[in-house]
Amino acid sequence: MSDIPDSLRYTEEHEYVRETDADNEFIIGITDSAQGELGDVVFVELPQAGDSFSRMDVFGTIEAVKAVSDLFSPISGEIIEVNANLEADPALVNGDPYEGGWMIRMRAADPSELDSLMSPADYADHIDS
Repeated sequence: MSDIPDSLRYTEEHEYVRETDADNEFIIGITDSAQGELGDVVFVELPQAGDSFSRMDVFGTIEAVKAVSDLFSPISGEIIEVNANLEADPALVNGDPYEGGWMIRMRAADPSELDSLMSPADYADHIDS
């Protein structure tokens, strides 16, 4: 069974959004369910700080032994930090997708977009269907 933290919001494409202590800044990564489906992650291509994306734009790719998948931005905004640890150790996504394996930190252009994301219960139903 996948780990689905109650404090996060989710997309149908298996990204999560976690609030930070800073106003309108959020951590984004892929869910435990997504990393499990992908298998061993061998490479993650991420944007640079300063890049901007609209909701559901592709912001990068993740490559595993089984497949290569696009990463979709759950919200619109500007990248303010990228998890540089993933360059040297992309398998952090497998071992700890919610903490050490996070991907980007984004300043939201429109925080109301969070309302369109799935709750933990909705995401659990989504991956069970």
